[in-house]
Amino acid sequence: MKSFQSGLTLIEVLIAVSLVSLLSTGMLMALRTGLNAMQKTNSRLMANRRSLGAQRVIEQQIAGFMPVMADCAQAPGAPPTRMPFFQGEPQSMRFVSTYSLEEANRGLPQVLEFQVISGANNQGVRLVVNEHLYVGPRGAGLFCLGIGPDPVAGTAPHFPPIQPGPRSFVLADRLAGCRFWFRRTLPPPIMERWEDRWVWREWPTGIRVEMIPLESDPSKVPLVSLAVPLRAQKDPTFQYVTQ
Repeated sequence: MKSFQSGLTLIEVLIAVSLVSLLSTGMLMALRTGLNAMQKTNSRLMANRRSLGAQRVIEQQIAGFMPVMADCAQAPGAPPTRMPFFQGEPQSMRFVSTYSLEEANRGLPQVLEFQVISGANNQGVRLVVNEHLYVGPRGAGLFCLGIGPDPVAGTAPHFPPIQPGPRSFVLADRLAGCRFWFRRTLPPPIMERWEDRWVWREWPTGIRVEMIPLESDPSKVPLVSLAVPLRAQKDPTFQYVTQ
């Protein structure tokens, strides 16, 4: 009587091990490719959210503009000069806003200082902002130097340079350029004009922030220019009575 024994040859075992190894390697490569694609997608989403968040913050900061006065000292010991508190330069801007980075619209008014500075490793520029608690006209007067001569308006408010520091918040980074413009209302027929420097003893009726990305990437939401009207307006020469 014959006995039959079944089994695998060494070549069959090697072939099976090779096929399993190839399948495992293919699955690992597909998994790695999927993880890399998901990581890139998440990075693009986070970058887009940061861009949209920065634009929304800047818009809310400007929309929260408050037309306040400042008592600026002309000289040591001299009585202060009361003037509208607003600084507008091509790359510097100061005003009081109801919007705070930490408490949004629920916090106390802040003196906001916007400044365009050089980017990391001198690549492009970035927009930063400083926040200081607003404590009234006398406190706002610490941020101005009074009225001085000006070649355009004759006299204009003067302000010290804005100093970025460790507590400065970066609103936008990796920009090829950033510039501020201020809308001035004029009598007919001109009606209005955008100025890159504000030298008048009143408040502008709008602010435009031009931001140009350093790199163009179709997969990312680009930073765009913002034009925000200033709704809160009053006559600086009129004495309002509070009750």
